[in-house]
Amino acid sequence: MIKRIGVLTGGGDCPGLNAVIRAVVRTAMLKYGYEVFGYKNGYRGLVLNDFVKFTSDDVSGILDKGGTILGTSNRDNPFEFKVEKDGEIKYMDMSDRIIENMDIFGVDALIVIGGDGTLKGAERLYRKGVKVIGIPKTIDNDISSTDFAVGFMTAVDIATDAVDKLHSTAESYHRVMILEVMGKHAGWTALEAGIAGGADVILIPEIPYDINKVAQKILERRNVGKHFSIVVASEGAKCIDGKIAVETTNDEYSDRIRHDGIGNRLADYLESLTGIESRVTVLGHLQRGGRPNPFDRILSTRYGVAAVELVDYEKFGTVVSLQQNRITHVTFEEAVSQRKQVPPDGELVRIAKSVGVGFGD
Repeated sequence: MIKRIGVLTGGGDCPGLNAVIRAVVRTAMLKYGYEVFGYKNGYRGLVLNDFVKFTSDDVSGILDKGGTILGTSNRDNPFEFKVEKDGEIKYMDMSDRIIENMDIFGVDALIVIGGDGTLKGAERLYRKGVKVIGIPKTIDNDISSTDFAVGFMTAVDIATDAVDKLHSTAESYHRVMILEVMGKHAGWTALEAGIAGGADVILIPEIPYDINKVAQKILERRNVGKHFSIVVASEGAKCIDGKIAVETTNDEYSDRIRHDGIGNRLADYLESLTGIESRVTVLGHLQRGGRPNPFDRILSTRYGVAAVELVDYEKFGTVVSLQQNRITHVTFEEAVSQRKQVPPDGELVRIAKSVGVGFGD
């Protein structure tokens, strides 16, 4: 019989995490009578037994707040956990410690809220016998077998608002304005914000671009009297030679690859090729911050309630999913075996091209 559950948030923060925590805690306590432990700073809290025992007051008033009251981390892989031993830094498998910690305090099941890396860690814990339910969150929306992850639609709203604001200054100064948005491996945010904001060029990882064709698109607009252009680019967009802007690695992060600088790279090339002054806005972590929009508040609540229900049904080893506006669940393997990327021949790309958007292909 389930009496006590744990919950944590891992990976990057995003709007809607607090709404999920609220839904988990309130459903667990009010509907099922469970006690809820909140583990701090992702998997680090599980390893170090750093938690808070939630009361209903702890989650009061957090529905509309950005970030996560539990804190988060994308550096702490429990299977390669950084520890200092005998004066040396080592990486150790601490998954057995997690199981021991949960047993000591009688935590019967765990709800993990996270993206690709966090959910892969949850899948490995499940294989070791931990009763785990996953909830997908990522502004990149690249979790398979779900239509939307927590935080994505708010990130699209933020990016769209930025495109709207850039339009007026681009038109006033007759410039090329480039908006660089997050999206290392998947271009959903750039694509949807670009369509919604009326961008002229959208560059995404799934469609390698030819910089000369991007420049040609901008010059074609100038030749018909449109002396400005808006380019929305995912940070992970790559040119036809396969190169990605300023790619570096850091072994401490769950996603080792870091992309940076595509906006400035594009601006230099486009200004040289077109003769039109080009400026860059890097949206960066602004996409992760702030209040979740109504869609994400509702989605987060639906996911949180569904996750606790799956605990009660003992459907462990599954991830909550939204498919055709219906809440369901899939296995961890279905959720994390591959990233959900933009189909280059899919509907969104097709309709964008139909209204004149260029992709540099």
